[in-house]
Amino acid sequence: MTQSSARALILFAKDPVEGQVKTRLSSLLDAQTILSLYHHFLRDSIEKVCSVAEVDRFIGIASDPKTNYFEDVSRNHPVQLFVQEGGSLGERMRRAFEDRFKEGYERVVIIGSDSPTLPTSYIEQALQSEKDVVIGPSADGGYYLIGMREKMTDIFEDVHWGTDRVLSETLNVLQGQQAQAELLPVWYDVDLPEDLRFLKTHLEWMVHAGLLKEGQATLEFLNQLHLESKI
Repeated sequence: MTQSSARALILFAKDPVEGQVKTRLSSLLDAQTILSLYHHFLRDSIEKVCSVAEVDRFIGIASDPKTNYFEDVSRNHPVQLFVQEGGSLGERMRRAFEDRFKEGYERVVIIGSDSPTLPTSYIEQALQSEKDVVIGPSADGGYYLIGMREKMTDIFEDVHWGTDRVLSETLNVLQGQQAQAELLPVWYDVDLPEDLRFLKTHLEWMVHAGLLKEGQATLEFLNQLHLESKI
């Protein structure tokens, strides 16, 4: 931990290996194209993480990496790497929080790599929150962000990960523990073909409105794909 920061921001991501990322897009795109798309997701997500000031940045890799992608990232960006530990997503997040708190961080926030358009301001709001837990609700019933203070709140039990009940079950646990919680605005992940179509439309309208800040690399790639011909 640096002397100037008691806050940690973690990006959960998968090693970009063909056939092992964004597999639910396979009905729309071939494996090589999906891999290229995920590279652009990662590029936008890493740039976003690195744009957040006064925070130590980490990338939690979902399994032992088979490529040198994140090693190259760490040489060119101010990020530290670790491999996620645990079976379920909840176990891996709990371990990531516990390890950062043991290192002396007072506020820790985790985001995923499936929301290339996620506003940086939402991350900054989460890092500044004084609540025990801060959650960014996702439109699919999960969440795109979770943050905690140094006081560890055990909210990862009794949650059915990978379902549309993740958010509601997490909120039920928080209520039962009488933990102070803050909810960010609703946003969205990109997992399914319809999510990708929405992402492209959203990015295009952000360009028309002159408001595009996040997701520029992803939009450039999507424009090359001509998704309309694949739908």
